[in-house]
Amino acid sequence: MQKTSSIVVVLGTGGTIAGTAADAGDHLGYTAAQLGVDALLRSVPALAKLPIESEQVAQIDSKDMEFAVWRRLAERVAQHLSRPEVGGIVITHGTDTLEETAYLLQRVLAPAKPVVLTAAMRPATSLQADGPQNLLDAVHVACHPGAHGVLAVLAGAVHGAVDVRKVHTYRIDAFSSGDAGPLAYVEAGRLRVLRAWPRGDAVGVARLARAVWPRVDIVLSCAGADGTAVDALAASGARGLVVAGTGNGSLHHSLEAALLRARDGGVRVLRCSRVAAGPVFAKPDEQLTAGGELSPVQARVELLLQLLAEPG
Repeated sequence: MQKTSSIVVVLGTGGTIAGTAADAGDHLGYTAAQLGVDALLRSVPALAKLPIESEQVAQIDSKDMEFAVWRRLAERVAQHLSRPEVGGIVITHGTDTLEETAYLLQRVLAPAKPVVLTAAMRPATSLQADGPQNLLDAVHVACHPGAHGVLAVLAGAVHGAVDVRKVHTYRIDAFSSGDAGPLAYVEAGRLRVLRAWPRGDAVGVARLARAVWPRVDIVLSCAGADGTAVDALAASGARGLVVAGTGNGSLHHSLEAALLRARDGGVRVLRCSRVAAGPVFAKPDEQLTAGGELSPVQARVELLLQLLAEPG
């Protein structure tokens, strides 16, 4: 590990990495978010002599992620980033919504220091617990000179916040960066960096301060899709809709007609794809804005941030 006198702050939010099961062989029936962040740190003896601070920001299964937790997490990350003695931040998280949290933090903060999310596919009580190694690797990355931006470190790979996707329901190597590929690999405590760290313009934590966030939903195009759900969501007050289309974001004609009605009624619409890899390209006769390389869940975060910038 790179020697550092800078502090690494580890923020806990729960997840499978902090989960427990009665049976060490149970990788499905465990309960997430049972161990505190200090217990996770104690499970990795190599971290004991490093200048690490810890804080429990939340204790949830990440499938239950809420806007209030996002807001508090972003505020705490921003506060620690402002401290000159802090060299990097690690966030222990659940895998289910990790890519959404990573994208949100990158867009809000675009940090000049590394903010590293890590997680686990196996609970802490598992015979194959992957959390301790992932946590150690994440701290390696947080200590790496020159690293910056929001990153995700899992199964030895370092992913950028915009690229990272969960691509498997069960395997330990459940995350990918798609066409872009990982930013780096952690190998025996050292980083092999492959491409540039994430950059971007920060919209600022203040954008998340609104007590009530606008409603943004995701709908899916499939065989026989119609506009029933779109019409109902628009009528219920949705201010944004993301559609996960087929192929290059193509849409069933009935669903597309409903989305155009919603758009004409003032609902913001982004057209993405349900396909796991590849961008959605804009077409010459574009009627609904293409989401480009954004996944549907990232596009939802993007619409939320855009709408939060507008008057309530």
